[in-house]
Amino acid sequence: MQLSMKCSVAVHCLLFIWEARGKARVTSTLLAQSTGCNPVVIRNILSALKKAGLITVPRGQGGAELCRDPEQITLYQIYAALEPQGLTSLIGIHPCDGRACPVAQNIRRVLRRPYRQIEDAIAATMDGITLASLIQDLEAGLTPPAATH
Repeated sequence: MQLSMKCSVAVHCLLFIWEARGKARVTSTLLAQSTGCNPVVIRNILSALKKAGLITVPRGQGGAELCRDPEQITLYQIYAALEPQGLTSLIGIHPCDGRACPVAQNIRRVLRRPYRQIEDAIAATMDGITLASLIQDLEAGLTPPAATH
């Protein structure tokens, strides 16, 4: 059971975009260098974030920016932008349809409610975590540049 790695890469990109505001034009190449991901992967992630209304990216020149205040962007919104299936793919049920076994015939029905409860709890938790809180955590751990004398 694992959340998509795309989500952590997307958070990395959003944090980078926030930290670079006013200092650098954020491009997929720059984000690829920071994340260690292929620029094509970064462009796909940026496209999904843009489609979800979380960022803007001027065509051709790059320069990604947040569309909303970090307080208004939740971890669940970021995840949902990248995973159209939502959390339903988080916990799977093994394929056993069509078997004669009564347990196999009923396992989907039996697990539907508890799995939905788990998904709802995860979604609620992720909705309570904002990009602003992640920025705060990041900035708390950043080492200030050494002073030059």
